[in-house]
Amino acid sequence: MNRIAVVTGGTRGIGSAVARRLKESGYAVAAVYHGNDAAAAAFQHETGIGIYKWDVGNYEACEAGLRGVTKDFGGAVEVLVNNAGITRDAMLHKMTPTQWQQVIETDLTSCFNMCRAVIEPMREGGFGRIVNVSSINGQKGQAGQTNYAAAKAGVLGFTKALALETAAKGITVNAVAPGYTATEMVAEVAENVLAKIVAQIPVGRLGQADEIARVVQFLVSDEAAFITGATITANGGQYMA
Repeated sequence: MNRIAVVTGGTRGIGSAVARRLKESGYAVAAVYHGNDAAAAAFQHETGIGIYKWDVGNYEACEAGLRGVTKDFGGAVEVLVNNAGITRDAMLHKMTPTQWQQVIETDLTSCFNMCRAVIEPMREGGFGRIVNVSSINGQKGQAGQTNYAAAKAGVLGFTKALALETAAKGITVNAVAPGYTATEMVAEVAENVLAKIVAQIPVGRLGQADEIARVVQFLVSDEAAFITGATITANGGQYMA
């Protein structure tokens, strides 16, 4: 039986590229989304990948959703890619508690919610691959993104701690920290601001979603069994940790 893989934020941007890559590699893929029904339906029609709608920031929704995936696919989830993320940018002196909480819940708490729901079956089965998508801004910070930078930095600490807990059980837990990538989220950045960002990237361009997806594809493979607790940066040289 093909390994069952779940990708959150899986119908657009980096998540869509990851889901496609994993399907091409022979995984049985479930793509989770929350906001855009039209985009999700188009993605499913184009790829044939199953789509599931729930709020990854809600623990009970994650438990119920993953039970549905397990039932539909006939087995436990063995690969989890926590990619879902949002931004609610504002300088801290103007940021609202709601803007803070929404980003923390979707970008960081979701990692706990999803991992908690799959970790026991992974431990029992003696195998698991978890990849958490962080960000260059979780490594270096970014003005106007205290919420996002805090969440994405938290993802890195979460990844290392869970990797230590699960290494002896055949489970690897790694993070990918993409730089600025040509996705809908980045497209929302003002053109003049984006030009300044690109000027700071040594390779001279934005990343492509499939370039990030190839990193994830490797990390969930059998060949990456000796890599755990790592953060793989893919940012065109913009930040070198």
